[in-house]
Amino acid sequence: MKIVFMGTPEFAAHILDQIIQAGHQVVGVVTTPDKPAGRGQHIKFSDVKNFALSHNLPILQPEKMKDENFVQELQNLHADVFVVVAFRMLPQVVYTIPPKGTFNVHASLLPQYRGAAPIQWAIMNGEIKSGVTTFFLKHEIDTGDIIYQEHVPILDTDDAGSLHDKLMEVGADLIVRTADDVLADRVTPVPQPEISDLRPAPKIFKETCRIDWNLPAVRVHDF
Repeated sequence: MKIVFMGTPEFAAHILDQIIQAGHQVVGVVTTPDKPAGRGQHIKFSDVKNFALSHNLPILQPEKMKDENFVQELQNLHADVFVVVAFRMLPQVVYTIPPKGTFNVHASLLPQYRGAAPIQWAIMNGEIKSGVTTFFLKHEIDTGDIIYQEHVPILDTDDAGSLHDKLMEVGADLIVRTADDVLADRVTPVPQPEISDLRPAPKIFKETCRIDWNLPAVRVHDF
C-alpha cells in the first residue's frame, strides 16, 4: 500500500519516521516551500523536508494547493491514502484523490480545540486531559468523521512543550494504527459529537499573550 505524507514541523517529521519504521511505502512527501528565516534570512527547510531528504523520499513543495501541475503530480503517485499532520488546509480537489481517503491527526480530543494551537490553548485553559484524534478530512477544518482517539492526562507540571512531546509520541502510534486499519478497511468512522461549549484553538498572536492580572492565580499560572 502506498502513502503520500503531508506535514511541516517536528511533530510531523517524527510521525513520518514512525510510518516508515512500520513498513509503509511513502511514495511522496508534501511540505511547505522553503523560506528565509532568522536574522540572516537564510533559506530554511521544514523539519519534514529535512527528514525526507535524509531518507531519499520524493518531495513536493507547492505554493498553491490547487495548482494543476501539483494536483497532477499527486495523481501520478497513485497513493492509496494521504496522511496529513500539522499542515495547510487542503482543497477538495486534493483530499479526494486517494481511493481510501485522506486522514489527519489533530493534537486534541475533537471536537474540542479545533484550530492551529490546540496544545497551547489546552494548557492556557487549565485542562486536565488532552489527546490525539485521527479523522477523515472534509471541507470544514477539523470537523471530519473520527477514526480513533487516545487520551493523555495533563499534569500540573506540564507546559506546552512537555505536552507537545507526549502527544507526539501517542500521535505517532495512533497514526500507524490508523494507517494499518484504513488500508485494511477495518475502520468505522463516526461523526464528531455536537457539543454546546466548544473551546476553539485559534492561532496565537502577540496580542493573545497579554495576561489579565485580574484572573485567579491558577488561571494566570496556566496562561
